[in-house]
Amino acid sequence: MLYHRITDIQDPYFRQMHDMMQTIFPPEEVLEYSLWAEPLQDPGIRVFVAVHDGEVVGATEYRYYDDLGVAMTDFTIIGREGLGIGPFLAKQRLRDLRSVVESSGGSWLGMFAEIYNPYLTGDLGFGGIKPMNPYVRREVLAHLGYRKLDLEYVHPSWQIDGEAVHGLDLCFMPVADEEMASVPASLVSSFLERYYAVLPQKPGTWYDMVASLKGRETVQLLPM
Repeated sequence: MLYHRITDIQDPYFRQMHDMMQTIFPPEEVLEYSLWAEPLQDPGIRVFVAVHDGEVVGATEYRYYDDLGVAMTDFTIIGREGLGIGPFLAKQRLRDLRSVVESSGGSWLGMFAEIYNPYLTGDLGFGGIKPMNPYVRREVLAHLGYRKLDLEYVHPSWQIDGEAVHGLDLCFMPVADEEMASVPASLVSSFLERYYAVLPQKPGTWYDMVASLKGRETVQLLPM
């Protein structure tokens, strides 16, 4: 299986990846096709696909903020069962991220991720791909070491309409100290402001959440 980085919207694998995203994710989670052109050229945004026999069967996007010392998994997609795509993407992503951290001379405190909470949203279809079932995905993240942050989480829609998206948890996987029980609230708010700066319209509930974080010292890490 090939781990291929996409840096241009004209990459022939990009259309396959975007089509797969539209099949797997709800519309509010998928950025419109043409709007990917600029982000793909950002050296800090790392978009990779798993290619099997010329077909995109999985994908992942992530980034590392050297000044904050944290990374973010934007998404992970498993497009087909029975190929070991999940472990393949996880291992390749970890290897690549460690090289990025090393080359930057920075540190790596941990990694954020958003995950749907099926206990709040119900059982979303996710294209009928069993490994993408939110119950399964939560258990996978838990096994990787992710824990959810103790806050009522909301994020802006990627349809750039200013709407709030509910039903997700913001999670964090400690790397530097696997036993850490909380993260600084200032780190969480700084990360969210940086990550969602690209969206010009954000709902009032998102600003309220960030303001609440700025009034706290720490955010507990809870079991998934």
